[in-house]
Amino acid sequence: MERMMSRGETMVETGMYRGSLTALVTPMDTDGRIDFGVATKLIERQIKAGTSGLVPAGTTGESPTLSHEEHGRIIAHCVETSNGRVPVMAGAGSNSTSEAVQMAKHAHSVGADSLLVVVPYYNKPTQEGLYRHFMTIADATPLPMYLYCIPGRSVVDITPETLGRLGQHPNIVGVKDATANMARPIAVRRHVKKPLNQLSGDDNTVVSFLAAGGDGCIGVTSNVVPDLCAQMHAAWNEGRVQDAIALQDRLSPLHDAMFMESNPGPIKYAMSRLGLCTATLRLPLVEPQDATRKAIDAALRSLDLLD
Repeated sequence: MERMMSRGETMVETGMYRGSLTALVTPMDTDGRIDFGVATKLIERQIKAGTSGLVPAGTTGESPTLSHEEHGRIIAHCVETSNGRVPVMAGAGSNSTSEAVQMAKHAHSVGADSLLVVVPYYNKPTQEGLYRHFMTIADATPLPMYLYCIPGRSVVDITPETLGRLGQHPNIVGVKDATANMARPIAVRRHVKKPLNQLSGDDNTVVSFLAAGGDGCIGVTSNVVPDLCAQMHAAWNEGRVQDAIALQDRLSPLHDAMFMESNPGPIKYAMSRLGLCTATLRLPLVEPQDATRKAIDAALRSLDLLD
């Protein structure tokens, strides 16, 4: 079994991201402005808890409603605050290839360690269109690039066959897989003719994903409990399988509650209940409904985080 990445090592040095990476929320004032002071505190909390990597300006960070200037500032702030203690995988996805290229170049210019590029949403490209889109972005910078497969939001997905073609590019080194298909890591290995860093994008199936040959998770729940998520991955990588399963079971009610409504509404509400940030979202996202809030509160109590 390959060793875990220690704190302070970059993905470039180890060749792999492992363990718990956090898709960071973007904290906001009650008027919707980004609160960089709170963002700094959240990053420090993640690093202290043992998180393996930080992923700013993704879906959980409300990238669809960030301006280009805000998007760039969030990534630069994360790189500056983390200061090499953990790697930063910058969200750089768009359904416009030229826009994604500019995001990728900016991430490289401010010192991000890698890129996370989502499958283009809404315009429904073919597999050939996906291939050309990702290859164009991969050619634009020397940064290692991760492809984000999330058909629940993008409608289309990258087939394992297309991943095989894309994997021939030296800069395309991994995937974030939010398909919840536990056979997917196996199929990807059959088609990609090199080691590919496979990260789950689905909190509730992490242990199953690892058992199928995955390497780690870019999670949402770790915004609330970064320590428990890091401990679960450490247990798995150290061969303490039953400990990892026990932690996954303990976290499962919170995982379920986080996705009762569209992310990041539930996670921001949970964080607000712990005094970590406000629950403020930008329209068209709105605060969770009463039933969801009750489920989140119950899940937090089950972890002894609320009285």
